[in-house]
Amino acid sequence: MNNVKYWREKNNFTQNELAEKSGISLRTIQRIEAGSSLKGFTLHSIAKALETNPENLLAKKTENIERAKLINLSALLGLIIPFGGVIFPFILTSKTKDFHNKKLEKKILEIQIILAVLQSVFLISCPFFQKEFNIRKPLFIYGLVLFFITKLLIVVMNGRSLNKSRRLLIYLKTTFL
Repeated sequence: MNNVKYWREKNNFTQNELAEKSGISLRTIQRIEAGSSLKGFTLHSIAKALETNPENLLAKKTENIERAKLINLSALLGLIIPFGGVIFPFILTSKTKDFHNKKLEKKILEIQIILAVLQSVFLISCPFFQKEFNIRKPLFIYGLVLFFITKLLIVVMNGRSLNKSRRLLIYLKTTFL
């Protein structure tokens, strides 16, 4: 794999625009983004068109996912500090330089954002729901326990998956970050 697609999208180029600017055929650009090797003249032409160093376009042989593991683990702070499961992973993700890790970390952060929003909506609507249906038991406690267990399970399952296969088990199929 390589980072051509990342740099192309970062520069707001279409594949066709990159092909024109670099002098490389559209089909070659498509093959490279699909995973073909990138070297020599093609590497330097695309790097020049994207205004970056050729080394930035080449994928590193070994991906360091230790930072992604730390960010996944930092999401547990949401169990103690309100919105901590979003704030701390966000801070750590924003400081990441490695492109592959950043994608992985954004997936972790997206799940935590969704959980925080759902939890907030639940906690806000809980008193109204209790009053409307004359429920005397404190529903918010059951909801909090459910969200805590869900958050804990997601962090543990993703942590195990990162250790085994170096990828996330639970993540959103579409991204919004």
